[in-house]
Amino acid sequence: MSTAKKDYKRITTRSLIEMKANNEKISMLTAYDFTMARIVDSAGVDVILVGDSASNVMAGHETTLPITLDQMIYHASGVVRAISRALVVVDLPFGSYQSDSKEALRSSIRIMKESGAHAVKMEGGSEIKESIKKILNAGIPVMGHLGLTPQSIYKFGTYTVRAKEDAEAEKLMEDAQLLERIGCFALVLEKIPAALAERVAKSISIPVIGIGAGGGVDGQVLVIHDMLGMNNEFSPRFLRRYMNLYDDMTGAISQYVSDVKSMDFPNASEQY
Repeated sequence: MSTAKKDYKRITTRSLIEMKANNEKISMLTAYDFTMARIVDSAGVDVILVGDSASNVMAGHETTLPITLDQMIYHASGVVRAISRALVVVDLPFGSYQSDSKEALRSSIRIMKESGAHAVKMEGGSEIKESIKKILNAGIPVMGHLGLTPQSIYKFGTYTVRAKEDAEAEKLMEDAQLLERIGCFALVLEKIPAALAERVAKSISIPVIGIGAGGGVDGQVLVIHDMLGMNNEFSPRFLRRYMNLYDDMTGAISQYVSDVKSMDFPNASEQY
């Protein structure tokens, strides 16, 4: 028997747990600025992630490592001003939480106070549990992130699928259960086998959001620039492009250049 979907006026951490309990899938997309966030929120997305992927798609870096806490707060502030419904989660950037739980708390407090965001996201399991506990004890919601963790790219040396071997899969399962037990409200699983992701989602009561983790989880997340086809160089198996904005935007801009040079723009009706 299907359960009627609840009409959430504002999405909270509690809303996501209710959605999982009611078998309603959770939609999540990234956004990094006011204009894009306004569009994403208006379209009904449940969670907006201000991801450290801004380091790649907004700043052009090869990895997520260079982006700073100040830059994450800048991006998050614009997103928060745009939304009226979605839950806004902000990535804690590399270096702001891994080595010191007190530094992790200071970083999280700055994000919450200076941007107005609703939660933070952190990569890792048992190795960062003290940082997670300290943040949670301050009343700040935490979303976990396991599997492929891009901030550890130089440790792994590759963006290949994670947890294919039994030992790593078992560690991931244990970490997921740990994150639930210490109080995380949700978990992202990135680029792991679909069967394992489904096992994790069924083993814990908090929502599991997948990216490259199959359809057996509680929701999905993609980078907005990828799913809209603004980035034509990134084509992993898990990506579905819903538009091809790279070609559309290039064509429109080329037409503008042509119209300016031919003096077609502005025409008589476009002048004062």
